[in-house]
Parts: sequence; structure tokens; C-alpha cells
Amino acid sequence: MEIFENLNNDHIKFIKEQKVFFVATAVADGRINLSPKGLDSLRVLNNNRIVWLNLTGSGNETSAHIQEYSRMTIMMNAFEGKPLILRIYGNAKVIHHLDNEWSNLIDLFPYSEGSRQIFDLSISSVQTSCGWAVPEYKFIKERNILDKSNKAAGEKGIKKYWKKANTNSIDGIKTNIIEKNIGKSFLSSISFNKKEKTKKQ
Repeated sequence: MEIFENLNNDHIKFIKEQKVFFVATAVADGRINLSPKGLDSLRVLNNNRIVWLNLTGSGNETSAHIQEYSRMTIMMNAFEGKPLILRIYGNAKVIHHLDNEWSNLIDLFPYSEGSRQIFDLSISSVQTSCGWAVPEYKFIKERNILDKSNKAAGEKGIKKYWKKANTNSIDGIKTNIIEKNIGKSFLSSISFNKKEKTKKQ
């Protein structure tokens, strides 16, 4: 095992070769969240900074946690070739659509209707370990199910889904996704539309 203050060139090369990474976050009480992430969603900006794009899904745990406790760990495994485990520790911030930083960073990633947040990780340390017990797997292809689902929903449908499923963590922590991605006026418009539909029925 080795500890580093930041990423070196070998680490960065390894990161760029990986097809999946894992993100761990937690608050003082409640569940620890561990999420696998894939697709073309992570960028190394320099030796001390990583940003990654969070696409819309059924949970919104990472965002809820980071808004209360900024600690984040990213882990990657070598599933092919020379074994290695890479852990990246640091403090992250959540960047939403209405934040000034959003427009500066979103073009780093392929367009997706489901783009939900960007996480900006300031690295405090890096750890490598042997990974000798991690099995070997052969990469076949990326799954396109999420992309198809987001395209079918469209940006408007995804915003409604945020309201339905993404406003709180499973421990009840607010994610502020509507207020910070769309604005409070969207909540009022949904409520108004529901009332109008009820009247017509």
C-alpha cells in the first residue's frame, strides 16, 4: 500500500482506462452510500481535482450527503491486466444547473437529457493497494439503457421525475434539486397543472 498527496501521471493514466468507478459518501448518522458509476462521466482536471457528471437515476444520495458533509471517496479497480486498487479521498461540492460553475464544466461531458449534478472533488490524498484478490473481468460494452430512458423522458419529463423521486435521500435528507436545478417556480407550475387536471376530470 502507498499513500500520495495527489494524483501522479500513472494514476491519471489508470483512471482514463477504467470503465467504472465507485463513489462513497456519508453523513454523521444514517446509511453510508456507495454508488457504481459508468459511461463517459469523469474528468481529471489536474493532479488535485476531479469532476464527474451525475446522471438522473432512482436515488439521489450522493448529492444529499455532500451538501451536509463534503467528504467523498472514489475507488477504481483494475479488472483487466495488472491488479491495482486506487482510492481517491477528498472534499467535494455539488454543482447544480443554476450555479455559475455549471456552464463552465458541463461541456466537458457528452450531452445528456439526464444531466443532474456535477461533483467537483478537491483531492486530499490518494491510496494504491495490490488488488490481488479482485477477480478479472472482460469488458464487453457500455449499457445504453439509461441513455434511452433519458431520451424518451426528455428534459421536461426528467424534471418531473426529479420532483417525484429525487428530492430526498432514503434517510430523509433534502437534496434541493428542484430549487437549485430549476427554481422554485417549477414547483408551483407542477402544483397548478395538477389542480387544472383535477378540475377537468
